[in-house]
Amino acid sequence: MRLLSALLTASLLLSAAPTLAQDLPTYDEVLARQTGADERGMRGYVFVVLKTGPNKVPAGPERDEMFKGHFANINRLAKEGKLVLAGPYDGVDGWRGMFIFAVNSIDEAKALVSTDPVVIKGEMLPEFHKYYGSAALMLVNGLHEKLQKK
Repeated sequence: MRLLSALLTASLLLSAAPTLAQDLPTYDEVLARQTGADERGMRGYVFVVLKTGPNKVPAGPERDEMFKGHFANINRLAKEGKLVLAGPYDGVDGWRGMFIFAVNSIDEAKALVSTDPVVIKGEMLPEFHKYYGSAALMLVNGLHEKLQKK
């Protein structure tokens, strides 16, 4: 009886569990095309490390305005679909922040970074690297908007 009960329980559990085929992701050709994914679901980016520059802008209205412009520039580039990820670092070893751009060349990324007030003022210096990563990064900004309250 105990064996029969165990078999019935196992059978019910197995029938309620999703099958392996249901657990596998389904390829979405439209989404792959929209994100620029290759056959591996990857794409090229340019990764930028922002390091401490030679010109520290002192605390006050000029610094406040510079960072206001920095964040406005980040938001503009994200809305244009060029900037897919950005954020600050802890400042260790002069590393201040990072950008990941959905562009094809370092020259394109340099042109975009040159519009940022923290770079223009010399507060931060950019270092550029090619990066090959998941095309799903292209979805981060849209998802982020659904998570932020303000």
